[in-house]
This record gives sequence, C-alpha cells and structure tokens, in this order.
Amino acid sequence: MSSPVTFATFRNPVHIPCGIRAPSISCECGALFIINAEFFSTFPRENWNDDIRVVISIDFGTTYSGFAYSNKLNREHTINDTWPGRMGQTKTNSVLQYADSKFSKVSEWGYPALAQNPSRRNEKKTGPKPVELFKLHLGNMPDSEKPPLPKGLDYKKAITDYLKKMGELIKETVEMRWPNLKFMNQVLIVMTVPAEYSERAYAIMRDCAYKAGLISTKNSEKLQFSTEPEAAAIYCMTVLKEYFLTDVGMNFLIVDCGGGTVDLTTRKLLADRRLGEVTVRTGDFCGGTWRLGNKIVGRTKLWSIAVYDTNILEIKLPFTGVKEDYKPFEFDLEETVKSFFDPVIEKIIRLVSNQLNSGNGCLAIFLVGGFSESKYLQRRIKDEFRMQVKNISVPRQPQAAIVRGGLEYGLNMKTIKNRVLKWTYGIELSPQWEPGDLPERRISHNRIRVFNKLVSRGTTVDVYQEFGHESGPSYEDQTSAMVEIYKTPEIDGKYADEPGMEKLGELRLDFPEPHLGFNRNLKFTLTFGQMEIRASCINQNGKSVDTKFNLEL
Repeated sequence: MSSPVTFATFRNPVHIPCGIRAPSISCECGALFIINAEFFSTFPRENWNDDIRVVISIDFGTTYSGFAYSNKLNREHTINDTWPGRMGQTKTNSVLQYADSKFSKVSEWGYPALAQNPSRRNEKKTGPKPVELFKLHLGNMPDSEKPPLPKGLDYKKAITDYLKKMGELIKETVEMRWPNLKFMNQVLIVMTVPAEYSERAYAIMRDCAYKAGLISTKNSEKLQFSTEPEAAAIYCMTVLKEYFLTDVGMNFLIVDCGGGTVDLTTRKLLADRRLGEVTVRTGDFCGGTWRLGNKIVGRTKLWSIAVYDTNILEIKLPFTGVKEDYKPFEFDLEETVKSFFDPVIEKIIRLVSNQLNSGNGCLAIFLVGGFSESKYLQRRIKDEFRMQVKNISVPRQPQAAIVRGGLEYGLNMKTIKNRVLKWTYGIELSPQWEPGDLPERRISHNRIRVFNKLVSRGTTVDVYQEFGHESGPSYEDQTSAMVEIYKTPEIDGKYADEPGMEKLGELRLDFPEPHLGFNRNLKFTLTFGQMEIRASCINQNGKSVDTKFNLEL
C-alpha cells in the first residue's frame, strides 16, 4: 500500500476483476475523507507501525471508561487501576465537573466529579452539576431519548474534554513506565466503539481525539478503531481453552452488555488464532441504564438493594461507598423492579435469538460488559437459550473484556481475517439513457444517473479485499468527474435518491488528456481495511489522479 486515496464516481460501467490491485491516488491532505462529516478515515500505509513501541486500548464507555497498555516487546497487559480519587478499580466514571457555567475549565473528572464530601453533604451546592452520559449523543437515537446536557454545552466538547483528561493520565502513566517514549510517534491507540456507530460517529470520535491531544494530526495512523463486540470476541478467543472450545471452525456468540448499548457478534475460530465474522454485527441502545424520576441512572451502579417491606426499596449508588448514603424510595416491588430490567432484557433476548436463528450453530455464548454481571440477566439468558447452547458463560473480568480485546487487537491487527458488511456500497454512474428508462430521469448528453452496486450487505469480506470498476468519460472532452459514493441497507438499488440511500460524500477530480476523447478509462478500486475503507484509481497511462476536497464536521 502507498498513499491514502479517495472514492471516485466514473461513467460507462465496465467490469474489472476484484483481484486487480490499482496504485493509489495521491491525496493532497494525506488521508481518506468523505465530506459532509459522514466518513473520516485513515488507511494505513505499508509498515506504518514499525515505530510503534507501546499499544494503548481505550474503552470510552457511556457510564464508565478505562484503558490498558502493553509494550510490543514483552506484551504484558496492564489494566490501569489508579484513577483520580480512587485506586484498585479498572474503570472510572464517564463524568465531568466543570468549574463554571461557561464550561471553560474542567474542575474534576471521573469518580471525583460525582463524589461528595460527607462533611459538606448538607451544604447547599452551587455551580454546574456533573455532566454524564454525553457519549449517548453519538448514537443514532431520537433526540428526545438522548440525556439532556447543560445549556450551552455541546456533547462534542464534553467528549473532547473527557478524552483530554484521560489522555493526560495516560501520558503520565506510560511515560512513567517508559521515560524515553515519544508518545505521538511510538504509541498506537486503539479506541473501541459500539457496533452501531455510523461513519459520522467515527469521524467525530477521531476529531475529538485529535482536539484532546491524543494524536498529532486528524488523519494519524496512530489511532485505530475496533468495534466493542469485536474487541470482546478477541478477548474471549484467548480464554476459549478454559471451556475446552479449541476446534478450528467453531462459532461463538459475544453479547456485550454495556452501560448504554448492547452489541452482538458471532465469530468463527480460525487457524493461527484468527477470527472470522459469521453474521452481520447487531446492537441496540439498551444498555445498563434506567430512569429514576427525571434522572438517568446506571443499572450497573446498583450495588445493593435492601427490602424493608413490600413497598419500600433502598438503593445504594456506588459513587460514595458510605452506608449513610442509602436513600429510601417507594416502589411497587413487583411492577417497578420488573420495569427496571425487563424491557432491556427482553430486547437483549430478541437480539440473541436473531443471531442464533441465523443457523450458524453457536457452541458458546459469552456475556461481557458491566451489565453482564447482573445475576438476573444471566439467569434470563440461560433460561431462554440453554436448550440451544450448552455453554453460556461470563468470562473472568467481563467488565474489562473490551479494553483487553482492544489491546490484543492493537498488538496483532492480523487477528481479524474477515468481516460481514452491514451496508451495500456503490457509486452513482451516468450510462446512456435508453428507451424504457424513465423519461424524467434523462439528463444532458443523453445520460441517466443510476446507482451502481460494488458490494452487497451480508458479504463476507476479507481484510484488504478489493472490489473494482472501470469507466470512461461521459463525453469526449470531459476534464473532470464528480464523485458520489452511497450506501444503503438494501441488497441493491436502482437510483441514488431511493429511500434508505445515504450519501457518504462527494468530490471532484481531474480526468486527464481530454484530446484522447473516449479512448480513456479510469480503474476504481474499493478496498475494505481493518475498520476503514480505501478507494484508489489509475488512469489509462498508469498515472494516479490528483484529488481536492474539503471535510466539514
């Protein structure tokens, strides 16, 4: 691989084999971008990680966050357990406390942002309240269901501020361990994200990481992404032998139950400790949170429930650890307790059932994530699926499965052999309009704009597998081409303006040597990398095409 490249839309469709490798376009800004904030990607150059000495995995969660690190030479995993105001915990709260109402400075983050000084508990508190659950604003959920943020605070600023504080701790930790480490050049960061995140969410996370000082440039290859269920699957692969599950070709299901999302993936164990994806990843925003009055509270925060009579529950939240902090609430036990858990668990059961009903013969289900430690969830899952799957387990330290798996992924990015696409990808072409085509779709030069599928959703794609297309100009003296790239949840499409079509972006590029007329062509190749997509093209003379475009976040 050479320089990062950009998608292109060309005319007069001609088939080219997927196996042809085309030299890449030289991109002016050195990265793959799809504008309109839909996709921001860096496609790694060859041997880009030769300078990497340390890998850091960041699990930025809805309610709790953590990180782990390892040196590539000895590969010993270290999960950070030293946080502001707390030691011995693998995660800290995903919470911010700002010093003023202008949100110009973070006064506390993590556990101290929620903790109260017992001696001052009865004093009237002034100033901004702690900011929580801001990660949920990245999800594709209705705005009415997203937790409210203080007026004047944008969720992207909250994410950036939190990552900046965590980044300061990360840098202090690893530079204490390896004093001569050059953080921006010798550290690879793997950030795990929910499976349901859109390309736009990836773009925002990368932008926030850059503004937080975790990477030196927006398109830095030193930041890579892995989905949370994929990271969890990699971790569970390392413990399969504990359950006598070592046969190459066996399938297992990962159910990652986090604070805000639940993600599922079915994986196949391959030779040489590699994983393949069996079905499309699924998930939903049904993690371990519930609403008490007008306040969203984490189910995973419920450390104990004491029953005093048939209508009174006393709930202890984990951010004080003081017995006197028990607060009484009146509930109808039968209805209220079920309302806490059943709607979410019913969603999880449906998601698991859909994965198992795909007919792939899973031999094991692993529950990971903080909410997986719920005894009620474990019992419901086992009661529902014990006849289909004999091994339903919660591996050790399930709350750290994602951060551990992200670390393993960073240390060996060849662990993942293939993935199943959840979208159909294609480009808009302009072939000749012919009788029988819709008259209203006829455009200049007797052309018609149509959607041209490159690869369908549900296709199992090997890492770095290519899908190509060869095209010529729409008219003899054409000197540039408009790039329009689309995705759709359908298997195929006819036009790019159909319901469900989503435009990833557009750009213009040069079409050289117009004196050759129609005797020109451009070969376009779409390549699916580790977690990101690369496009490349080459003209009829073997020369790359220069591109210019803007990214708008």
